[in-house]
Amino acid sequence: MPENGEYDLLIIGAGPAGLFAAYYAGFRNLSVALMDSLPALGGQVAALYPEKLILDVAGFPAIKGQKLIDELVTQAQTSKPTLYLGHRAEELTEDADGVTVVTHRGATVRAKAVIISGGIGTFSPRPLPDAEAYEGKGLRYFVPKLDDLAGKDVLIVGGGDSALDWAMALDGIATSRTLVHRRTSFRGHEASVDKILASGVKVLTPFEVKQITGGDEIESVVVFNNETQEEQTLKVQAVVAALGFTADLGPFTRWGLDLEKKHILVDTTMKTNLDRVFAVGDVVEYPGKVRLIAVGFGEAATAINNAAGVITPGAKVFPGHSSGG
Repeated sequence: MPENGEYDLLIIGAGPAGLFAAYYAGFRNLSVALMDSLPALGGQVAALYPEKLILDVAGFPAIKGQKLIDELVTQAQTSKPTLYLGHRAEELTEDADGVTVVTHRGATVRAKAVIISGGIGTFSPRPLPDAEAYEGKGLRYFVPKLDDLAGKDVLIVGGGDSALDWAMALDGIATSRTLVHRRTSFRGHEASVDKILASGVKVLTPFEVKQITGGDEIESVVVFNNETQEEQTLKVQAVVAALGFTADLGPFTRWGLDLEKKHILVDTTMKTNLDRVFAVGDVVEYPGKVRLIAVGFGEAATAINNAAGVITPGAKVFPGHSSGG
């Protein structure tokens, strides 16, 4: 990994959309650098839920997160991207001929265009209240390896897709699974809710965690119905607090980008208000935006094809059909 470099395109963020963008840049015969603050490729998928089944990617009825990343990495490698892993993009300046990005480690990368695919930026889990003492003692906020919970009685706290997915993924691995959510309705996908309710998962709503007890490891959890105040004591050795994450766009907020709350505004070409900067994936906002991995793939192709004209004036937006001859 060089300290400095010049490329046609710099992609900031090496999650699914960024990896596909790296591949597609090669498809358009562009030299490409791929940068991420994490030390490995894959973004949130690899870092947070590599064992979770992903159900909404074209061509795969179901695929584990890490398997999807592995396939995307293999595809991206055909473009021979230069990798800047463990580098957070800190400063960005744009001029008439290109964009210069300086990382927190002092590397300087020059590109004719930039695509930001930074997901939700820097992310951190929302903590389970009054439970910090059990972090590392059975309390976790995501499940990199399902086998770590093999043979355990597991309590999953939350009502979103991650909570539902982990509850289902632990079938046949955990000894028992209990799902607690503070509301009677779930935020997760309807199909996932239906599967949970028809499965062997014990579902408690509207329940919340009152107290975790144990010594070096969790031994039990007291939960209560927030309408009737009824309490139950559950024998569990592991708690998965799937309460979502808070995001921090960090340096993105200092680059002069037009933002809406915690998202970067783009037009139909995926271009930001900066002439040579595009953005794709969960980090972007536009009317009708749907935050799915599958949507990010399409946005990456749109951004690359429109960036091609910025990188090489006169280049066609439509690259021609991609089927083999």
